[in-house]
Amino acid sequence: MDPLLGDIELFPYGFAPAYWMECAGQTLNINQNQALYTLIGTTFGGNGTTTFMLPNIPEDKCPYGMRYYIAIQGIYPSRS
Repeated sequence: MDPLLGDIELFPYGFAPAYWMECAGQTLNINQNQALYTLIGTTFGGNGTTTFMLPNIPEDKCPYGMRYYIAIQGIYPSRS
């Protein structure tokens, strides 16, 4: 089952599963991630013209051996 785009989940892996990125404050290009940008915008940073940022959830805020990841591809959430 595909995740909802922008979902944030904890995973116990030492790697990002396919279509997920670690929540480590990375800067992404809006043109390459337009759907995700429409959901989170510049909430976590970026210039809003060409870039936006993912949330930054430090390792010390995660349960031991786990990290938070955000779905960068998936089902676009409906408003209804």
